[in-house]
Amino acid sequence: MLRHYKMFAAYNRWANRQVYAVAAELSDAEFRSDRGAFFGSLHRTLNHLLVADRIWMKRFTGTGEAPTALNAVLFEDLDALAAARKIEDERIIAWMDTLDEAALAADCTYVPVTQPGEFTQPLAPALAHLFNHQTHHRGQCHMTLTALAKPSLTLDLIYFLRSEGCEWM
Repeated sequence: MLRHYKMFAAYNRWANRQVYAVAAELSDAEFRSDRGAFFGSLHRTLNHLLVADRIWMKRFTGTGEAPTALNAVLFEDLDALAAARKIEDERIIAWMDTLDEAALAADCTYVPVTQPGEFTQPLAPALAHLFNHQTHHRGQCHMTLTALAKPSLTLDLIYFLRSEGCEWM
């Protein structure tokens, strides 16, 4: 199972690179345009993804920044946001390299941002959520780009595996 999660960490980095490459081609107005995604714009959705990853990584590792609001805007500037995204993706991959199967089975206890009270669950399902959450909101990024009449992104896992991710096959 650990190899599966490491693959998702590598895929996550690859897919984020694809989204940020297209975002870099947008005008600032397009980047900030509310196109009906859950967080509105590409700017706010990409910020949310970084916010959520930081929250989960703080829960998992006990280190790093953990914003207190899911809609926090950590970076107004795309370049700064992209740089922070790269650092977080590498942090996730490096942390994954410290895990073993016993760590995946161990309990993780945390307090959700959205409700009071502690939750305890094995690390593996929480980690699955981290990567699934990324995929969910990257889909909204794709929808936002489509609404802006921009070229479609290819973010499918199989394309990652056929290119950079061939080591995971």
